[in-house]
Amino acid sequence: MNRSKTSPAAPPTPNAGSLREVGRAFLTLGLTAFGGPIAHMGYFHKTFVVRRKWLDEEAFASLLALCQFLPGPASSQMGFAIGLRRAGLAGALIAFLGFTLPSALVMALAALGVALVDGPFAQGALAGLKLVAVAVIADAILGMARSLCPDRFRASLAIGTLTIVLVWPHTGLPLVLGQLLPLGCAGLATWAALERSPPAQTALSLPLSQKTGLLPLVLFAALLLGLPLAAGLGAGFQVFDSFFRSGALVFGGGHVVLPLLQAEVVDSGLVTPQSFLAGYGLAQAMPGPLFTIGSYLGAAAGQNMGIDSALALAALGTLAIFLPGFLLLLGVLPFWDTLGSRPDVRAALAGINAAVVGLLAAAFWDPVLARSVVGGQEAALAALGFLGLRIWRLPPWTIVLALGTAGGLFLAP
Repeated sequence: MNRSKTSPAAPPTPNAGSLREVGRAFLTLGLTAFGGPIAHMGYFHKTFVVRRKWLDEEAFASLLALCQFLPGPASSQMGFAIGLRRAGLAGALIAFLGFTLPSALVMALAALGVALVDGPFAQGALAGLKLVAVAVIADAILGMARSLCPDRFRASLAIGTLTIVLVWPHTGLPLVLGQLLPLGCAGLATWAALERSPPAQTALSLPLSQKTGLLPLVLFAALLLGLPLAAGLGAGFQVFDSFFRSGALVFGGGHVVLPLLQAEVVDSGLVTPQSFLAGYGLAQAMPGPLFTIGSYLGAAAGQNMGIDSALALAALGTLAIFLPGFLLLLGVLPFWDTLGSRPDVRAALAGINAAVVGLLAAAFWDPVLARSVVGGQEAALAALGFLGLRIWRLPPWTIVLALGTAGGLFLAP
């Protein structure tokens, strides 16, 4: 096999941005990034690698591999890490708020009974917005495949991962193994096969020391073990415990956390089954992270306590469900940064990154493509969206606006 590797271009300088530009970029994504966590990776790649050039391909791929391995909301962790790299811890917080607050506010208000737009046009527009994810993910997969699968060996690893992930549900084994196993095997394969050339620079250069990274890991363990003991002290403690535990134990993003949350909040009586299902449906139509269902469920749990209490529980639920993933990320990133400078680890990451392309392709097939393109009209609109992104290089928000409007006009029931 060809063992040669092209040397990457020098990465953009990290920690060189302002909080204002971080907030503006992530608020725009929080308002327009429809389609769920896999689509969000496409938005991030287009925004921060291709257009703004805050990261190079290597740094983006390294963060992507890490966020796929850690439990928690992968796209929100990715955004948090990009904000951290660009403007420090304050930038990470601003990135989280910008990406999360728009949908979190809508979800909390919806739980309190604020009427949402309904009718044929609105339903068609939601169908059109689902097609945005088709265009975004297809564009992202092609772009990342070109940089992360540059030879036949790594392209084969991507196709192999795609095959395993699609077939795995028929084995009856835990789904999370169907994602983590091919990633690990791909890493071992390239560790054994690829040339271990020394890197020109550290991949991420994040403003965190390993000693600092131990603090969030200790806090994560203390909360995970201590919150169940405090859950009986009141509704706030119960909500925080339930949502924190769900966020800490989920692999695979927002869709996977929903069954865990249902067991926590429905079976315990915090939220009715009907209210939970309504929140689940609404979350699919929101831009930004699916984990903002925590805002909805927190408000729903407190809707009989008054507006102030309900909104407080919504904020608490939002914090609790995101916090474990961010604590784990902050704890692991300093060590990941150091490991990334080792030639053997970088060789393994080359395989993991190729496998991530296959993982994204599997998610593109199901649920994105299989559940969104159900006829010729949907296929045509998705193709036009892809044309705008890939060929005409239009910004994603224009595709969101165009396909949402087209869906309202042509896909209304």
